[in-house]
Amino acid sequence: MIQEDQSVTIDKSMDSFKWQREPAEYKIDGDKIEITTEPHTDLWQRTYYHFRNDNAPVLQMETDEKYFSFIVKTDFSDSHHRFDQCGIVMYLDSENWLKGSVEYENETFQHLGSVVTNNGYSDWATTEIPADVKVMWYRLSRREDDYCIECSRDDVHFSQMRVCHMWKGGGKIRLGIYACSPEDSSFKAVFTDMQITECAWKAHDGQQPDGDS
Repeated sequence: MIQEDQSVTIDKSMDSFKWQREPAEYKIDGDKIEITTEPHTDLWQRTYYHFRNDNAPVLQMETDEKYFSFIVKTDFSDSHHRFDQCGIVMYLDSENWLKGSVEYENETFQHLGSVVTNNGYSDWATTEIPADVKVMWYRLSRREDDYCIECSRDDVHFSQMRVCHMWKGGGKIRLGIYACSPEDSSFKAVFTDMQITECAWKAHDGQQPDGDS
């Protein structure tokens, strides 16, 4: 286990990435990844909708590092149908995962949001953004078994989307990218500019943890 003030040694070469459900059509050229989604692919567990969807393609690397940030740029210029989406993901198993993405809604707006699934139940936190936004960077940061998802329009200024705890996220994890089209649609999602950095989500400097002096 590394300490947060040490360098991060995660291998982000494409050789270290493995498919969880390999898509029928994709292309990897250096550090550029293109995924063409298939209709009726999604990640969701139970909450509100009462269905369980677990068939979206996920491309991930594995690590047991405790403190780091993973950044990726997504281009979804081709999205055009309700719920078309692509983004960042940490998929542990069918009932424990988190993701951040933009989901197309209509020609006016789309949903920038995140989903956290713990022990088989998903939630969805969203905000509406204009439909003409077609590029987004995401940064997923880990501090042991707590996680932060941020987004950026320019890879410089990141805004917090979600802070969460993953009940099965304290040991070795897998994280990377995903793309899917939950309804009868297909589009090409493009991923570039993947980075691994020291943890950009710094230790809290306010109220001390319970039990500390």
